[in-house]
Amino acid sequence: MKLTLKQKQASLEMIKGEIENCKICKKGKIGRAVPGEGSANAKIVFLGEAPGKTEAETGRPFIGRAGKVLRGLIQDVGLKEDEVFITSPVKYLPKYVTPTEADIKHGFLHLDKQLGIIQPKVVVLMGRVAALAILKRQVEVSKEHGKIIELDERKYLLTYHPAAPLYSPKVKPELVKDFRKIKKLLK
Repeated sequence: MKLTLKQKQASLEMIKGEIENCKICKKGKIGRAVPGEGSANAKIVFLGEAPGKTEAETGRPFIGRAGKVLRGLIQDVGLKEDEVFITSPVKYLPKYVTPTEADIKHGFLHLDKQLGIIQPKVVVLMGRVAALAILKRQVEVSKEHGKIIELDERKYLLTYHPAAPLYSPKVKPELVKDFRKIKKLLK
């Protein structure tokens, strides 16, 4: 049964409530929940790793420095922010910044529900944690970026995390090249 936009939005709100009240999600974490934001009818979902400090303060995904990079890339490929959904498998900022495998495995339970409701055609896996959450294996992003993986009737594009060019500027052209594949994947 296909859900209406209103039903999808209500379902995503319900999951948001589950995340905000989840004791397992909060364990060893800081700040507010960052369930994700965007269109419940998004054809594309951008999947990061975990919220940063700015995100944990506001409850919004990708609004810090890496968010500026991501939102710029989204615009550059001709998409509007209200047409996409942006989230992470880990919904709270881990105290030690890097999410553990247990954090990722648990966060996937919420993420899987979100993806089931949104039903995107494409999920962009931005970084190692996003890839581990979906593909259930370690990836070396520097060697596998740009790869398109078909799994469970959905396409996944593996690329660098938008924070990568902030620390290693030589990554930016590779990230841009990967993002250019998005339009083709949506056709």
